[in-house]
Amino acid sequence: MTNFQNNFIEGIGNTPLIKLKAASEITGCNIYGKAEYLNPGGSVKDRAALALIKDAEEKKLISKGGIIVEGTAGNTGIGLALVGALKGYQVILVIPDKMSREKIFHLEGLGARIVITRSDVPEGHPEYYQDLARQIASVTKDSFLANQFSNPSNPAAHRTQTAPEIWRQMDCNVDAVVTGVGSGGTVTGLAEFLKEKNPSIQMVVADPDGSVVADAVTKGHYNYDGGSWLVEGIGEDFIPDNLNLSLTDDAVVVSDKEAFR
Repeated sequence: MTNFQNNFIEGIGNTPLIKLKAASEITGCNIYGKAEYLNPGGSVKDRAALALIKDAEEKKLISKGGIIVEGTAGNTGIGLALVGALKGYQVILVIPDKMSREKIFHLEGLGARIVITRSDVPEGHPEYYQDLARQIASVTKDSFLANQFSNPSNPAAHRTQTAPEIWRQMDCNVDAVVTGVGSGGTVTGLAEFLKEKNPSIQMVVADPDGSVVADAVTKGHYNYDGGSWLVEGIGEDFIPDNLNLSLTDDAVVVSDKEAFR
C-alpha cells in the first residue's frame, strides 16, 4: 500500500482550487478559492510554520527537545504547535486577549503553552504580543523565536510552494490574487513568483477596517490611530518586514460586520 501519508506534516500543501460558482456568476468572471483550510492545522499558516521550523533546523538554531517561541494571532501558532509536536519540540505562544477561546483550547490541545497578553497596547509596549514573545525567548534556554513577521523563510514557503501550485492549477492563466495580510508572508511570496511569470497580475489585499495595511498599499503611508477589529489573523497596526508593499497593487477594506455576515 503506497497511497498514504506517514504523518500530518506530509499533508501540508497541495490544496485544491475550487471554483466559486455564485461569486463567478455575480461578477461575470471566473473566481477560484485556494482551499487552504484543508491543511492539517486548518489554514495557510501550516506552510509557513513548517518552513520556519525546517529552516531553523537546517541552520542549527534549534535541536530536538528545544523550545519554539512565537507571538501569534492563532493560526501560525496552530501550525507551529502541530509541526512542533510531531518533531519533538515544546511550543510557547504569546496570544492577544481578543483571540477566541476555541482557538486557545485548540492550541492547548496540541500541547502548546499559552501566554495571553493585552491587545490594547501598540508595538514597542512590553505587553505587546510580539515584544513579549521576544522577551520570553531571550530568557528561555534552548529556545528559538520563530519570528514570522521578519523571517524570510515565511514568504519563501509561498514563493516555492503555494504560488507554483496556483500557477499550475490555473493553467498559467491568472489575472489577480486576493489575500489577507497578517505577517505579510503569503502575499509577498505569492507576488514574488507570480509577478515573475506575468508582471500584470494584480495583487490585492483584503484588509479589516481599522488596520493600517490598506492605507500603506493605496496611499504609500499610514497612521495607526488605535483602530481595532474582531476578525482574527489578518490586519495589522504596523507594516511587517515580510510585507513587500512594492509588490502589492490595491487594497479593499472590509468591516467586521460585512466579514461576519
